[in-house]
Amino acid sequence: MSDAVPSRTWLRFAAVGLGLAAGLGLALVLVAIRQAPEHQGVAPAPQAVRFIEVRPTDLHVHARGFGVARPAETWTATASVSGRVVHRHPALASGNLIESGTELLRIDPSRYRLAVDEARAELAALAAELRQLDSEAENAGRLLALERERLQLSDRELKRIEALFQSGDVSATTVDEQRRATLQQRQAVRTLENELALIPARRQRLDARIDQASTRLAQSREDLDDTRFVAPFDLRVRDVHVEQHDHVGAGQQLFQADSIAAAEVVAHVPVDMLRRLVGSLPKRQGVATGLGPLPEVKLQAIGAKVRLVGADEVVWPGRVTRIADGLDPRSRTVRVVVEVEQPYATARPPERPPLVRDMYAQVDLVSLEAEQRVVVPAAAVHEGEVYLVDADGRLERRSVRVAFVQRDMAVVEDGLQPGDRLIVDDLVPAIGGMPLTPRRDKHLERRLREAAKGEES
Repeated sequence: MSDAVPSRTWLRFAAVGLGLAAGLGLALVLVAIRQAPEHQGVAPAPQAVRFIEVRPTDLHVHARGFGVARPAETWTATASVSGRVVHRHPALASGNLIESGTELLRIDPSRYRLAVDEARAELAALAAELRQLDSEAENAGRLLALERERLQLSDRELKRIEALFQSGDVSATTVDEQRRATLQQRQAVRTLENELALIPARRQRLDARIDQASTRLAQSREDLDDTRFVAPFDLRVRDVHVEQHDHVGAGQQLFQADSIAAAEVVAHVPVDMLRRLVGSLPKRQGVATGLGPLPEVKLQAIGAKVRLVGADEVVWPGRVTRIADGLDPRSRTVRVVVEVEQPYATARPPERPPLVRDMYAQVDLVSLEAEQRVVVPAAAVHEGEVYLVDADGRLERRSVRVAFVQRDMAVVEDGLQPGDRLIVDDLVPAIGGMPLTPRRDKHLERRLREAAKGEES
């Protein structure tokens, strides 16, 4: 019984070995009798592709930036005088629109009117003193003339009496009396002359006092005017810090308002974009094309549109007013200031809101004068190469140098010639010399020209 078990195990191993040997032999026979595949000379089918004809087109260089809107002019109403608020306009509240010339706030003007009246009364008194001084001067002048005549008579009388005294016709007492009378007359003349000599100094003092009173009157009138706060332009109220019947002090901030005549967006534009835009502007003698302050003639050559971020259909026409000095220290961008006039004129809330403070906006800048450049779809450039249809209808791969990419367009600086047929499809694989069935895409050519001119929305 023990000898039968090993015999059956041996038989199983033998059967497996025979099966493996038979399979190996069959594989060797099949390899030996196989036939090599026959090569047939069938050419590959041409691949259908779309192409556009390369030609220079009018290109308007674009630049784009983002910034926060702010009013072009603001008004911070600050009290110049102290007093109690006796009038506050009912519309003086945050968010309200108020027309120019509206009285918004008034401080009690009573004591400032009294100050004006007091200064006027002082001026009237000084004017009366000045007239009196003129009368005194005129009277003193007439008296002086009379006294001088009397002095002349007295001098002649003294000489006559002295002559009589020499001949012994009059006494010494008579001579002394005449001399005394002549001296008194001379003293009267001297007194009037001194009085007239002091008239200019008195007039100067009066003029100085009149100037002081006039200054006080002007200051009082200014203080009286400062009690009223009238809207200097059409405005929108921002913040109000005072209520009616409050007592305000000089220097206290009362309210803030923004002009609705114009708004500004300080757009942060990448340096390379702005340099490219400025470099495309018309060159004029003596006009720099750097990133410093641009002259007015340069700014007028830049078109601008302000677009509300998140609502691309909300667009305002803008005007570049200046380029701020220096770079933004955080983003390393150039700050371009764009002004939008009448930002409330076309407002139709909520579909089209006005351009208000702190609204985040996109600014699109464009050169108004075009330059001739070769422009192709950016997707048609494959890592520095383009695919062309050659004269035989086959694929040609060519290296190109791209100056810059604007939107979805690549501006090719070198490598393409007018008349080249540029393939706009993405070929996989793209084997040089492969046959093609080209079809010109005129619709794409037209859209490319429109995009280069900036006619896209």
